[in-house]
Amino acid sequence: MESAKPVSQEPMPQLAEYFSILGQPMRLQLLDLLRDGEKRVQDLVEASETSQANVSKHLKLMLQAGILSCRRQGTSAYYSVEDDLIFELCSMVYQHLNLADQEQRPHSLPISVLLIAGSSLAE
Repeated sequence: MESAKPVSQEPMPQLAEYFSILGQPMRLQLLDLLRDGEKRVQDLVEASETSQANVSKHLKLMLQAGILSCRRQGTSAYYSVEDDLIFELCSMVYQHLNLADQEQRPHSLPISVLLIAGSSLAE
């Protein structure tokens, strides 16, 4: 395995913040729901089976982090993934952890991580 180059300490707080945004199963679930393109908040609420307040809170954090973009049309807000690199990142983590072998590590990550990473592996 090739050795990674050392990373400057300067961006470490930003890097930690970015990864902390991805550290919530609900956010991973919302990202997976947005995989196929833009969706209204109400569509995400229905698909995630949680409250609008909860969905909106997570969408706002990902929007502020630059992971999502938002456009408004009338009274509706539409969200989409700003950069598909997020799916590659999840896929890389999935592959690194070798989660395809569930006998080795059952229940090691939430199902939302398995869904988002697994669906990008199938593409």
